[in-house]
Amino acid sequence: MEKKLKVLMLNGSPRKNGNIALAFREMEQAFAENGIETENILLGREVIRGCIACETCRKNRKCVFDDIVNELAVKFEAADGLVIGSPVYYGSANGTLMSALQRLFYSTSFDKSLKVGASVVSARRSGCTATFDELNKFFTLANMPVATSQYWNNIYGWEPGEGEADAEGRQVMRTLARNMAFLMKSIAMGKKEIGTPLPEEPRVWTNFTR
Repeated sequence: MEKKLKVLMLNGSPRKNGNIALAFREMEQAFAENGIETENILLGREVIRGCIACETCRKNRKCVFDDIVNELAVKFEAADGLVIGSPVYYGSANGTLMSALQRLFYSTSFDKSLKVGASVVSARRSGCTATFDELNKFFTLANMPVATSQYWNNIYGWEPGEGEADAEGRQVMRTLARNMAFLMKSIAMGKKEIGTPLPEEPRVWTNFTR
């Protein structure tokens, strides 16, 4: 029996039933229709401190702060895809989510290549595209393909539930999930039939200070 593909969904909003949760529900329905399992975790109310650049993770292979970030690392490694969602705060992502993601990506040494990523953003009015770009940088730095939709992955609303009125935004989320499911399935099939692209060169690091 083949292993079911799974997506880890990280909600950076402090609102349990806010508009990111609404967007995630649209996606979860589409994922389920495509046979994809999901795990949805609310991060916005967690107490998550930022990275202190201690480099302990290089030795211990996990973050020195043994909190939910180390729990997420295990789930992330087992997942085939990652969705991260955030409301817009001052033209940027939620600070708690950013602290979690920075520590999660930096402290983990497992190969993230070909895990599919997608980011979702909600706002009252503006700042969506800046936050969308900010979140996508985590994927592009980790050799992760980025799933796209028919528009940027934004949904609009201020108070919880207002995103229901954004019919286009909700459709964008469903399309995103369907596209992500297709991409994950295609990658899984490609791994079986043609294998994975192997690194042909040793990693080069350029530091501009020397």
